[in-house]
Amino acid sequence: MAKKEAAPYKIYLTENELPTSWYNLRADMKTKPAPFLHPGTLKPLKFEEMQPIFCDELIKQELDNDTPYIPIPEPIMDFYKMYRPSPLVHAEFLEKLLDTPAKIYYKFEGNNTSGSHKLNSAIAQAYYAKQQGLKGVTTETGAGQWGTALSMACSYFDLDCKVFMVKVSYEQKPFRREVMRTYGANVTPSPSMETEVGRRINAEHPGTTGSLGCAISEAVEVAVGTPGYRYVLGSVLNQVLLHQSVIGLETKAACDKYGIEPDIIIGCAGGGSNLGGLIAPFMGEKLRGEKDYRFIAVEPASCPSFTRGKYVYDFADTGKVCPMAKMYTLGHDFIPSANHAGGLRYHGMSPVLSELYDEGLMEARSYEQTAVFDAAVKFARVEGILPAPESAHAIKGAIDEAIRCRETGEERTIIFGLTGTGYFDLVAYQKYNDGQMSDYIPTDEDLEKGFASIPNIGL
Repeated sequence: MAKKEAAPYKIYLTENELPTSWYNLRADMKTKPAPFLHPGTLKPLKFEEMQPIFCDELIKQELDNDTPYIPIPEPIMDFYKMYRPSPLVHAEFLEKLLDTPAKIYYKFEGNNTSGSHKLNSAIAQAYYAKQQGLKGVTTETGAGQWGTALSMACSYFDLDCKVFMVKVSYEQKPFRREVMRTYGANVTPSPSMETEVGRRINAEHPGTTGSLGCAISEAVEVAVGTPGYRYVLGSVLNQVLLHQSVIGLETKAACDKYGIEPDIIIGCAGGGSNLGGLIAPFMGEKLRGEKDYRFIAVEPASCPSFTRGKYVYDFADTGKVCPMAKMYTLGHDFIPSANHAGGLRYHGMSPVLSELYDEGLMEARSYEQTAVFDAAVKFARVEGILPAPESAHAIKGAIDEAIRCRETGEERTIIFGLTGTGYFDLVAYQKYNDGQMSDYIPTDEDLEKGFASIPNIGL
């Protein structure tokens, strides 16, 4: 494939190239993602059955498998303009460090106070909650990027915000917790003693460091039991990948504008929001037979949903209060080790991405956290940005692909998602720099304990 002249070091889209509609990848999928099931009837969830949990307009987006483009409401567009478009950056210094013939670009989503891509969906979900006349919302957060983004969005629309933060991250990342509180959110370490499901999890797993599955259960319980509240989620759901498509749409516009022709697109994967958003328009081209790309999902070896999980129906949360999703899962009872990439510590994966992966349209790999932080430090020293531990997984994947190009002499263009900054993750960097960071890979026996919790429903 002939390459055009490389683009300038930094590429900023002009304002009129900010997407005005979200792209719904499901519209181009021949096999749609499996529907969420009611845990009692095992039938696909109906609109009215989802209403006690989610906002009405978000339910419509969740269930819409056919509309390719959904207009972005003007108030959301106005908010986006405060920090979007985000830059697509040519990582020339990283290329030189690696002595690779590959061209490396990254889409940087850290240019906002929340420090990550999460704000793209948080502001949308807060907007629809406000439009519905709700008093507030509840949610979970792992490393805190999503909770921070949602607290900002709720402050903007004058909504109450209740956040259940995974206990290990609550303790490891006090500064991100304080940003949430500064924006008015109520932040509780999970599992807590404030909810029925939290008390049960604490009793069954004494001393547990928590998980996203635990925190989701608590947030949903509070939302359903509190008038005027609904639950919102920062990843996994179809609607979240829809909102995050602004990442990929901007990336595609920059590629078209500057003659960049990507061969490989890489993203970290926890629940799937940033990866799904980044690859969306490119995957659409692949599904329509217009172009071909390699897509690589990178996850932590300590929580390997894609690479070692099972593609089955499972509960989306530890407390089993949420609908069931068909996804790559380690089992809703799986409690990952307390690694520092808190945003990737979820037992399952987006149903959209799970279906694409099962069809062989995506690849996946996992890395131990010391190797990930080694890549993060290399990147920081030459590119000038301290990456979030989650983003560093994508960096590691990109570095490996670039080294492979060096060894084979292949000229490939690589784009990866730099989902956010790591300036609130300095405890993790301290552990790495002091040589105190350890790696943990679950054994087959460890995974079997999680798999044992997967319900056998014959689907």
